[in-house]
Amino acid sequence: MELRHLRYLVSVVEEGTVTAAAERLHVAQPGVSAQLRQLERELGEPLLSRTSRGVTPTAAGAAVLPYARAALAAAEGARLAVDELKGLVRGRVGVGMAPSLAATDLPELLAGFRAAHPDVEISLREGTSGELLHLLAAGELDLVWAGLAGPVPEGIGTRLVTDQALVVVGASGELRIEDLDGRPVLCMTAGSGPRAAFDGACARAGVRPVIAFEAGDPLLLARLAARGLGIAVLPEGAVRAAGLDETPARLLPEIRSRIEMAWRAKGPNSPAARALIARATRAER
Repeated sequence: MELRHLRYLVSVVEEGTVTAAAERLHVAQPGVSAQLRQLERELGEPLLSRTSRGVTPTAAGAAVLPYARAALAAAEGARLAVDELKGLVRGRVGVGMAPSLAATDLPELLAGFRAAHPDVEISLREGTSGELLHLLAAGELDLVWAGLAGPVPEGIGTRLVTDQALVVVGASGELRIEDLDGRPVLCMTAGSGPRAAFDGACARAGVRPVIAFEAGDPLLLARLAARGLGIAVLPEGAVRAAGLDETPARLLPEIRSRIEMAWRAKGPNSPAARALIARATRAER
């Protein structure tokens, strides 16, 4: 049994067809089929059920899959460990960004990292702060920029990027949170840091605004409010980035939302992830 047999098995199961797996692996389809038959002969059981609709694992195949994935992960870990000893940085890093960070220096950071480590594959994912922190804890992302309103989740290391007040677009002067009771409000998507801060403040004040419209892009909400489609409660920095002519209203008592750079404090983190985290933390000093 060789690693390529296990890699072919995992790829076929994940892709659903031998053809798609062959394209993913950049090998000829007959070669994949032949290697899989060889693995089945060696184990003495069919591992895949082939139908006109695709390929699914048999009971034996499902039993083998966790061990196949673990073996492939161990082999990749061994290669990365040797690369680290040689001073090389390879592999992949997953980065997450909340929509409210569209105006940050993240592109510059990633461009600099790519220039320094051209052999590292970088993926970028956008989502709410709650989604990103979940993916970070699960090991699917290595470094995220997310809005936080409450305590930092256990096992997560952070560095503060910004701490900004929420303001109201579509109103002027000052607005008390009690004035929003029963009033239609444009808000960021549930699960985002600014939305969590706003919802928490409303709950503490016993206020129940009507969420008339929500979106992940704060610039869109700011522009909708500026065109008279309602009032929007947004981070001050996002409103500045929207370049509106009007001055937003202050919200009293002040509600603040933090943007944090976050990573897994207790690993496991690959050499590539550690290099990116180190570069990002230096940049945020």
